[in-house]
Amino acid sequence: MNPMRVFFTGLFLLAGLLASAQSASKKSDFDQITEALMDYIEGTANGQPERLRKAFHPDFNLYTVTNDSLWIRSGEQYISNIKVGEKANRIGRILSVDYEKDAAMAKAEIEVPGWRIFTDYFLLLKYEGSWKIVQKSYTWREYPKAETKN
Repeated sequence: MNPMRVFFTGLFLLAGLLASAQSASKKSDFDQITEALMDYIEGTANGQPERLRKAFHPDFNLYTVTNDSLWIRSGEQYISNIKVGEKANRIGRILSVDYEKDAAMAKAEIEVPGWRIFTDYFLLLKYEGSWKIVQKSYTWREYPKAETKN
């Protein structure tokens, strides 16, 4: 067999393997969005403010309605309430993710047993190569009371 042919065949095989490995290690947009949302969910539940800083854009705000008035908090105000290592009894799950190019919206539910169930709506943007939560709007309902048997 021609040594040059063997060399080029090996070179093409190596290039194909490298390209395949590179694409396998690069996370999809969906995976990156999910990771940002999980940084929020788990960072809040596990007392990890740095995970929140990783998930949120620095100008991130939270919006809700309280007593028929719009209440706005900055991300920094929110993060300042998370104490390092202080676990919260919160169970979060992502309900939906929708994205196009560099914009996404997502919905999550955060259950605080015995107190409230929050529904969170997120806006995320991809810039400088990563997805960040830029806004969160939320509402809540009372946690269902356990029925007592007579």
